[in-house]
Amino acid sequence: MPTPSATPPRSAAPRRLIAVVVLVPVLAALALWAFAWPAARTAPRDLPLGVAGPAAATAQVEKQLGRHEGAFEIHRYADASAARDAIEDRTVYGAVVVTPQGPELLTASAASPAVAQLLQQAVTQQAAAEGTQAKAVDVVPTPVNDPRGAALGASVLPLALAGMAAGAAVTLLGLRGIRAVSALAGAAALIGVVAAALAHSWLGILTGDWWAEAGVFSLTTLAVSAAVAGLAALIGNAGIGIVSFLVMFLGNPFSGAASAPQMLPEPAGVIGQWLPPGAGTTLLRSVSFFDGAAAIGPAMTLTWWAALGLGAVVLGNALRSRTPSAEPASERELTAVG
Repeated sequence: MPTPSATPPRSAAPRRLIAVVVLVPVLAALALWAFAWPAARTAPRDLPLGVAGPAAATAQVEKQLGRHEGAFEIHRYADASAARDAIEDRTVYGAVVVTPQGPELLTASAASPAVAQLLQQAVTQQAAAEGTQAKAVDVVPTPVNDPRGAALGASVLPLALAGMAAGAAVTLLGLRGIRAVSALAGAAALIGVVAAALAHSWLGILTGDWWAEAGVFSLTTLAVSAAVAGLAALIGNAGIGIVSFLVMFLGNPFSGAASAPQMLPEPAGVIGQWLPPGAGTTLLRSVSFFDGAAAIGPAMTLTWWAALGLGAVVLGNALRSRTPSAEPASERELTAVG
């Protein structure tokens, strides 16, 4: 009896060719949209900015800032000390302090070098138009080894890739249940230690508590890897592609690592902070430069991703173990004959 050919029917080949020809341009268009759109539309949108000084003196400053409709969210403070505290607490990105000698701009380049530069240009130009000179003070500066914050922003993609690789490896190696959870946690912990050793000890781009930074790296990696392995445990290997697509095409470009979430077009900035790359970047800035200020929100986001992902890994294993393995019909028939 001739053996059936494993070659797919000829009618399927054209359909697969068409699918590939259509799918590749669609993916390219999505990638271009996800990465180029936020970069092309970068501008302040309700950016938290403080104004400090007597109400009568700050009224003119607020009026001038209000001309940029929708650009700034104004926070009022009594004096420069209160404005500094707000910057260090990550309530605002900077503050304009009205003094008898002229306006003084307080910034925090560690929160976002791009925002600090934008504020300095805006206030300097306005002061020049009024015939005065604006003094700029960087309250929380970036590290000397990373003055533009480029190295910190570049850490987003490697962490995302490491998380996706760990989650995919656990899935493809067939690890399940507690073994899978242990492998994911162990890999994330090791990645966190290595990342902190590189970023803090070697490159010197982070200046906070070493172990806290390692914990942020680990939690960010675990949030991604657990999501990959968890969804794969529930729906199969397609889960790897779904989470990877979400992290790479939305999480990375929407993270605001190169500027700030409030500098991205809506709702990209908000979406980015719901995803591990954006939450991880925000948490790392808080831990490394601001003594943990405003760290609760992003820490909870990453914790939920990790917890739900690990829970899905355990649940997927439980569902598989409860599903009875049906014997092939030929084996049942042979057993009955025997």
